[in-house]
Formats: sequence, structure tokens, C-alpha cells
Amino acid sequence: MKGSWWTLADLFRLRLGSSFVRTVTALLFLFSTHSHGIEPVFKVQEYSIPDILTPEKLPISFYTFEPDEYWAEPKDSYWMGFSNFILRQERIQGPKVQSLGNWADRTLSGETRNLPNNESYLRLGFATESEYGDPAQFEPEARFRLDIPTTKRKLRLVIESESDELIPLEERQRDRQLTEADRTTGTATGAFRYLSQIGDAINLSNDIGAKLRFPPDAFWRATAEKRWNADADWAFRAQQRFYYYHQEGWGARTWFSASRDVGNGWRFWSSSELEWVHSDSEFVASQTFSTFKRINNRSTVNPRVGVLGESKPNWRTTSAFVDLTWRYRLHSDWLFAELIPALTFPREKSFKDQGSVLFRVEMFFSGSINPDF
Repeated sequence: MKGSWWTLADLFRLRLGSSFVRTVTALLFLFSTHSHGIEPVFKVQEYSIPDILTPEKLPISFYTFEPDEYWAEPKDSYWMGFSNFILRQERIQGPKVQSLGNWADRTLSGETRNLPNNESYLRLGFATESEYGDPAQFEPEARFRLDIPTTKRKLRLVIESESDELIPLEERQRDRQLTEADRTTGTATGAFRYLSQIGDAINLSNDIGAKLRFPPDAFWRATAEKRWNADADWAFRAQQRFYYYHQEGWGARTWFSASRDVGNGWRFWSSSELEWVHSDSEFVASQTFSTFKRINNRSTVNPRVGVLGESKPNWRTTSAFVDLTWRYRLHSDWLFAELIPALTFPREKSFKDQGSVLFRVEMFFSGSINPDF
């Protein structure tokens, strides 16, 4: 054993010099004479699962109650019973919604596996709005999308409760301020969507489908979208859409936004949109400015100011609005509450302010929905 180490040392001495070899030789000799007695000098300390998951080990932001209430017994109340019922429904219905999309994906594509994270969702909630002199009224809300990606081609089957181009521009801009009774009555649509790219930067989609009613109204739409960063601060996004409905005719939308961080956790957005309305033979346009900040891991704030206009009989302002959306995550990543005070200045009211305060609770039944949507 020692002879082999000294032979190795001689080779190192010839190639690397005597000082380096003396150091290496000493280490090898020490190792060879005591290797039989080496034992581990470290110990693995094991922790039990209850110790890891104790309330004291979790961050303060995880809780909405005081530390001295960690081990308090729950109090029976109507709210506790109702909230427990809602939690059970999400656990039961959420996987069903996601499984439906996965099953349809496998069936249409002929594959045994489905693509992860499809965009199917079901949004249920209720909202109450209080305006000047009007009492609050509770209105149920429901929206859905069944997004079924196939695994062989970039082809999707998209069934949704409403399509953007069927909703007036002003209503789209003020969507979160409105209850279901104030919105345009939507018609569910179904379409096959083919995804492709123009170069390496522009995403393109083509949809062919129909309104799900009798008689059906066939349509086609094409959307091109590009995102890019001008520098370390500014981010841009542009979208162009053309569409044709057999009964409503054709239309086009151009949308552009720019955003940047402005410090202290705030992000600024500027959004511009221009749309051609074929039925009215006019353009409508909007310009909004907004900021966004995540206050903590449960709540966000989003103040906005916007102006809308039209080109007929000539370019003029049709309304303006100011609102503030405070959004709070009630539970996990699927149950949210919103409080939205707003002021609207419509032309038909001689731009007199119309105030409102809206409160909404909304649930997301899906395995992959983006809760910030």
C-alpha cells in the first residue's frame, strides 16, 4: 500500500515540483495510515412532521389572526358553516372541471396523455352594487371556458360563455364595475383554434366557430400578438384582431399597452384600444392609465382612470371613469373578494358624476386558473 503511494508521489514530484508534492504526500500518508479508523463525524437530526408544521414555524403573513389565537377553539356560527360548505365544494368540483378538460383533450387527440395546465375554468360568484339613491342588490354571476388542447397539433377546441368582440368597448373597460344585470346578454360560442407563429416573436391564432344557439351564427377571427421589452424598465404588448360574424358583419381591434416599474412595488400601465364597429359604421376608442401594487400575500390595489370616445358624427368623448379595485384573497388561490368604488362621467348625463360601490365574492373552479385574471 505505502509503496504505491510513494510511487505516485515520485510521479507528482517530477511534474509539479517538490513543494506541492510534499504537501500532497503528507496528506496521502496520513490518509493511508488512518483510513481504517475513519468514522462519520456528522449526525443527521430528524424532525417530526408535527414539529415542522407547527404554527410558530410558519411566516406571520400566513395568518390573518393573532398569535395568541393559534390554538383557540373554533366558534360555531353561520359564517363558519357557510365557509366550510364553500371549501368542500371547491375540493369536490375543482378537480371535476379540470378532469372534464383533460378527458376531452385525450378523446379528441387520440392520445393516452393530456397536455397539462389547460385553461378550462368555471367562475361563480355574486356581486352587489350601490349607486346614488339606490339600495344594494345581490346579483349572481357565472362565466366559463372549456379550453381543450390537442397533443398532436396546435389545435384547440374553445367553448366559452362570451367572446370579447361581442361586448361593447366601454363595457369591456368597465367590466369589473358592473354586475350581471348591467352587462350585455352574452351568447356562448364554440370554435376550433389553430395556433401558429410568424417568425420567432409574433403569436398567431385562427378561430373558426359559431354562436351556440339556434340558428347558429358562424364566425371567423384571427389574432396576432407580440410582447417585447424595450429596455430594463419598459415592457410592451401589441395585439391586432380581425373577425367576421355572419349576421353582425366584420370588425377589427387594435390594442397596445406599455408598462414599467415606478418604484416601491408599484407598476404603471398605459393601454390604448381602437375598434371598428361595422353595425354602426364608426370607430370607438379608449385610453386608460392604471397602477398596480401587491400590498401583501393576500391583497392588491389597482387604481385606474380612463377616457372613451367615438368617431361619429365626429370624434368626441363619450364618457370617462375613475375606479379603484381592492382585491383580497379569502382562501387559497380560488376564493376572492373585491371592493370597487367608481365614478363615471357619461356624455348622456352631461358628464355629471355617477358614483357606485361594488362588492363581489368570486370562486374559481379549476386546477390551473390564473387567479390574477
